[in-house]
Amino acid sequence: MLQPLFLKPVFKERIWGGIALQEEFGYEIPNDQTGECWAISAHPNGPSIIENGPYAGMALDELWREYPELFGNPKEEVFPLLTKILDANMDLSVQVHPEDSYAKVHENGDLGKTECWYILDCKEEADMIFGHNANTKEELIEQINEGKWNELLRRVKIKPGDFFFVPSGTIHALCEGTLVLETQQSSDTTYRVYDYDRRDADGNLRELHLQKAIDVTTVPHQDSEITPKVQEQENVTITTFVESKFFSVCKWDVRGKSSFSFHDQYLLLSVIKGEGTLVHDGEQYPLNKGTHFIVPVGLGEFEIYGTCELIVSHT
Repeated sequence: MLQPLFLKPVFKERIWGGIALQEEFGYEIPNDQTGECWAISAHPNGPSIIENGPYAGMALDELWREYPELFGNPKEEVFPLLTKILDANMDLSVQVHPEDSYAKVHENGDLGKTECWYILDCKEEADMIFGHNANTKEELIEQINEGKWNELLRRVKIKPGDFFFVPSGTIHALCEGTLVLETQQSSDTTYRVYDYDRRDADGNLRELHLQKAIDVTTVPHQDSEITPKVQEQENVTITTFVESKFFSVCKWDVRGKSSFSFHDQYLLLSVIKGEGTLVHDGEQYPLNKGTHFIVPVGLGEFEIYGTCELIVSHT
């Protein structure tokens, strides 16, 4: 019998991390510099483990290889998406990601990294770095070499509930006091442009990747137009934020009993607020804030009862 696949997250220590993942979601985090929860991951640097049903104990990458029918017998060799929650307790480094063809050549065949962010929470008057002001590659190189960061980097104001699409080639950085759910291609490739001259625990400056960053940065910066589409169904508001060639991302705002039916598409789901119960084939599965799960292909009809919000993505 097909079941939803619930996942055990993987946590990553980061120089900019904190304890918000514990405070907000009740996770048992490894330390007080926990920056990332890899919630739905088949990446070799941190695969999630299935927690329930006949596949309990299997890693998601293993499941993808051995039971491809759960995912519609996909053509991709590797699970294509990665869902994270990021606790930016301090400013993240300014960075940029490559697209697929560059990463394939320069990063041992890894995927590129287009991503998007849903702002779960942030401090008052928070902002982030999103894009740059250079008009040519020459201008970009000059301002990087001269350290003219205030001139080069664009800052945008953010608030909870905002959504940002971050294509590969976009210079970006989350800033202090921001909690974000990130949906991205399954890649761990990041080119660091600037790190505020911070030193790690051993007193060393962190490595920068300036030539690769310059190679892949889109010049001039291009803003992605996000026009959310809102659809009302039985006791649920579905807001679709983005539909790209890499992923589609939406939010389900459930209030009561809502029915869903998915036969040909697998879904990645993360509960970001409230609580509820998923009912399928007479079985009940609790949905709490911080629960992450996959609806496999062919699960068919299910209901969600309760008052909760979920971020939902698929290829």
